[in-house]
Amino acid sequence: MSEKKKLSMKALILMIFTSVFGFTNITRSYYLMGYSSIPWFLLAAVTFFLPFAFMIAEFGSAFKDAKGGIYSWMERSSGTKYAFIVTFMWFASYVIWQVNVGTGIWVVLSNAIFGVDKTQTWSILGLDSVKTLGILGIIWIIFVTFVSTKGMDKIQKITSVGGTAVASINVFLFVGGILILILNKGQILEPLSAKALVEAPNPAYLGGLQVLSFIVYAIFAYGGIEVIGGLVDQTENAEKNFPRGIKIAAIVIAVGYSLGILIFGTFTNWTFTYSEFQTETITLGNVSYVGMNQMGYQLGLAFGMAESAARTIGGLVSRFMGISMFLALTGAFFTLTYSPLKQLIGGTPKKLWPKSLVVQKNGMYINAMKVQAAIIIVIIAIVSFGGDSAEQFFEILVSMTNVSMTLPYFFIAYSFLSFKKDDTIEKPFVKFKTLTSAKISVFVVCTVVGFANVFTVIEPAISKGDYLTSIMSVAGPLFFTVLALILYSRAEKK
Repeated sequence: MSEKKKLSMKALILMIFTSVFGFTNITRSYYLMGYSSIPWFLLAAVTFFLPFAFMIAEFGSAFKDAKGGIYSWMERSSGTKYAFIVTFMWFASYVIWQVNVGTGIWVVLSNAIFGVDKTQTWSILGLDSVKTLGILGIIWIIFVTFVSTKGMDKIQKITSVGGTAVASINVFLFVGGILILILNKGQILEPLSAKALVEAPNPAYLGGLQVLSFIVYAIFAYGGIEVIGGLVDQTENAEKNFPRGIKIAAIVIAVGYSLGILIFGTFTNWTFTYSEFQTETITLGNVSYVGMNQMGYQLGLAFGMAESAARTIGGLVSRFMGISMFLALTGAFFTLTYSPLKQLIGGTPKKLWPKSLVVQKNGMYINAMKVQAAIIIVIIAIVSFGGDSAEQFFEILVSMTNVSMTLPYFFIAYSFLSFKKDDTIEKPFVKFKTLTSAKISVFVVCTVVGFANVFTVIEPAISKGDYLTSIMSVAGPLFFTVLALILYSRAEKK
């Protein structure tokens, strides 16, 4: 009897790595905290990534035949209402992601065309650059939603090309960084010391509150692990290989991030790159491109090129990254316009939804997609017309994305306690052998995620008096939680 080929441990580690590891997490972290971000990545791996991944593995193996993903896990453990609200929050994180990327993709396109971020000089009808990006973001959302509702076949090609290109950027960073180090005879441009590992070069990240708010970046960098929940039963010798695979993947990813930040420091002197070298205002939207431009520039100098030639190389590297990221984000955008929505509506009871929202055409929930687009457009308008500067605009977007993407992890982890207490649920894969070990892990994960989000929300208001960023960070999850409660109570009354 032939069995379906199962995943080897090596294949499992590779799948976890590609689902979780993100190149921009390295460049953003280096900009925010330099080498001192490394200990936080290691701490987040131990206190969040490892225990949470094992929880997901237990959930996934117990409900391997369930179609509703995280909703199915929590419904059986914590009840329909809890499961619906948390799944709605999880869906909301992808809506906020679309707000972030819908406006940020223009920075990517600018780098692809010009080799630098010129969006700060763009203007539509005399409006400033932030409002212009907002309008372009709204046009992008309308375009993507319109195309998606027709059903799609060719998007996967864009995604695969973009995925390959982004993978090549990771390789380029590591190979290029090591090459610069060799050509510069081991000279590191950002001095490495014990002090550098605990004190950020960024003056905005010297206070305790700012540093603690950085934990949410580290947790976000390990996000996406929930997708491996369904792989337990597909793994060869799962009882032994799955926990070992998760441990190895966690080590590889944590070391990958730490090594990436160290390598970035070999060719990036923090003060020179972010306050002297750059020609545009640094934002969290363009910092990755500024970093890669700097890498190309330093590579040119290391090969003995003239200043002007080295700057040309920098522009080319920035363009290459812009094209790669544009392809990858475009592919991801089309997928995430309908995929989370499909799981939300398709995986939850139909009675919870107004009839118009479950209407399908070309395999898509067309009315629900239009409502989703309208919500995204309203959020983009509020953020782009409510802020002052490009810097604040991208800070709001990144903060909103970090909070909305990581907050559901708190509630998924909390639901794990009910799951462990329920002896009627068959658990083919068990990592936490006792209820006490499960309680400790849930407490650690919930504490880390909870505090990280609290610090992220309050930090801008307390340290800079930036109440807009604080309010918008929490407004997204709050709005969608209220919306979920309205939908649920409406269904209950019926």
